[in-house]
Amino acid sequence: MKNLDESIQPYPKTFSHIGITVPDINKAVKFYTEVLGFYVIMEPTEVKEENETAIGQMCIDVFGRGWKTFKIAHLSTGDKIGFELFEFKESKELEPSFEPFRTGLFHFSIQDPDVEGLVQKIVDAGGKQRMPIRAYYPNEKPYRMCYVEDPFGTVFEIYSHSYELHYSQGAYK
Repeated sequence: MKNLDESIQPYPKTFSHIGITVPDINKAVKFYTEVLGFYVIMEPTEVKEENETAIGQMCIDVFGRGWKTFKIAHLSTGDKIGFELFEFKESKELEPSFEPFRTGLFHFSIQDPDVEGLVQKIVDAGGKQRMPIRAYYPNEKPYRMCYVEDPFGTVFEIYSHSYELHYSQGAYK
């Protein structure tokens, strides 16, 4: 063994959280809790640009200087994945642009066996259905999916079954 790294095999990491910027944090918390069923870990809180606290220092490291304040809320999904919401004064009027061919985050996905019902709840709450609900593997697997947008323009996907089942060989074949 030449070095320790050669003896350690890579292993799958777990997903911790995703951060989404929204124009109105209170409306976003309402949408993600009432429509998607996420639960609140930390209510919307104001963070100030300052060097006296660890969070203040960390945010200066991440965002640079000049932002003064922003609001943050922490939610969680049913499988304990964190969902972090940010509201910055600077982004109040900026809407996300849908650019799937651009390098970077394109979408995230959630899972619900009632794709049809969830899509309708999203539309009723001011979101959008971006495509018809589709069978992922027609006549092979009973899996469905649909791309949607939250009321703030963030694109995400809904799967009827887990990611692993959608793409594994032999499941429901």
